[in-house]
Amino acid sequence: MKFFYKAVLFDWAYTLVDLVKEDDRAAFSKAFDWLRGKGFSLPDFEEFFGVYHDLFYKMIDVSRETHREANFELALKLLLFRYRIDLAANSDFEELLAVFYKEIYAPRKLYADTVPALEKLKSLGVRMGVVSNTTNPRFMKDYERSALGLDAYFEFALYSSELPYRKPHPSIFQAAIGRLGLSPRQILFVGDDLQSDVEGAQRVGLPTAWLNRDGNGKAASRSVQPDYEIRSLLDMLDIGPRAV
Repeated sequence: MKFFYKAVLFDWAYTLVDLVKEDDRAAFSKAFDWLRGKGFSLPDFEEFFGVYHDLFYKMIDVSRETHREANFELALKLLLFRYRIDLAANSDFEELLAVFYKEIYAPRKLYADTVPALEKLKSLGVRMGVVSNTTNPRFMKDYERSALGLDAYFEFALYSSELPYRKPHPSIFQAAIGRLGLSPRQILFVGDDLQSDVEGAQRVGLPTAWLNRDGNGKAASRSVQPDYEIRSLLDMLDIGPRAV
């Protein structure tokens, strides 16, 4: 069996990994308890959570307009500064981030087709990378990837949290193309979002496969036209140079 493309770039959330749910309130409660356990004087939880929520989600709103990624770490530092909570050691701040994100990551799981598809591509010598929109710091995203058992498949992972622009901004795709050192036409981009993944990748010349797991509508009825439409990652193995 031969695969037409020399490399594949994957979106992360809802492409390789089912996030199941994202409950930042529960995660923030864990972080709140951690701070209280360290002996810090804290306000009422609802007040603390409300201030965090306002800080961070205002950043999220701006990021959706500008494509410059929101910075969760900055929001958290601003919150701590406002309440005069001094985590003098950087290791303490990273531990606080880990407490928060491990709770966020706990319910996440791989789709049933993720590992079989990656294994097949790896056996064919296809190079692979991840291009992900995320506000999470790299050390935690690397932790998540390792915890899910996916380290062995990817040459690299690019995160909007450190680039700092998010898909569909061209810079994150261009950075991935540069890492591979290939022509864009030799690289397939696979993702579940027509705007962020498909439209963004196409703007820099990448062929695209739209992963429409639920079959919710056809690409033909939408403004963005992917080169391929697939229902499973395993369907990707059968595609060729021409759009379906």
